[in-house]
Amino acid sequence: MSGRRALITGAAGGLGRVMADSLAELGADLLLVDREGASTPGLAEEICARHGVKATALACDLEDADQRTAMAGTVLAEGGLSVLVNNAAFVGDSNLSGWSEPFESQSVETWRRALEVNLTAAFHLSQLFTPALRADRGGSVVNIASIYGEWGPDWSLYEGTTMANPAAYGASKGGLIQFTRWLATTLGPDVRVNAISPGGIARGQASSFIERYVARTPLGRMASEDDFRGAIAYLSSDLSAYVTGQVLAVDGGWGAW
Repeated sequence: MSGRRALITGAAGGLGRVMADSLAELGADLLLVDREGASTPGLAEEICARHGVKATALACDLEDADQRTAMAGTVLAEGGLSVLVNNAAFVGDSNLSGWSEPFESQSVETWRRALEVNLTAAFHLSQLFTPALRADRGGSVVNIASIYGEWGPDWSLYEGTTMANPAAYGASKGGLIQFTRWLATTLGPDVRVNAISPGGIARGQASSFIERYVARTPLGRMASEDDFRGAIAYLSSDLSAYVTGQVLAVDGGWGAW
């Protein structure tokens, strides 16, 4: 991917960092987007030192349409774009009002915030960067979805924990999967559009949750961020030159039951 530029949203997160490192290892220059105060400047320095590519950190609140437009303008003023990775996700936390409560108490406000980041921002950025991706003659959009965009939650996994699986998360990821298919048929043959559907990533969840999750996963474990290196390399590069409109499940076989 030498000579190509890739933009990754949510780059400071665990999955974003691994995808950035993977594309830099292939020779791509990187645009690392995350909120103000995130660790993207340090990540950019680390990637430059390790791989000898150009990596630039950009601050952008993806809930804000004006900031998205301004960020895209900055990127395009400095060059083209080969790969757009819509990875950022609004995931809330247990302290966010209206998010992790039972369905009857989940708020319209948190629903709107989740859809804005997880779905609307992907739509908007794809729209803003489409001219550059078309001009690249090999441009690729990779949307990071979720198994919960395809399947309903198994609530038995959550019993006895404080973990949540809000309606807005699954709905936004399901919308992102359908947007992937819609965009693939709209931007082809100039731009390829695919999605990665991650299964659960081990991040210190309650031991009871992990045990139950592992028990219903054919490969017998939760994912690590490193499990996504091959998927992002494949869908971002010419290795997948005849692949578009697809959802690549990296879930240990979760959806095979």
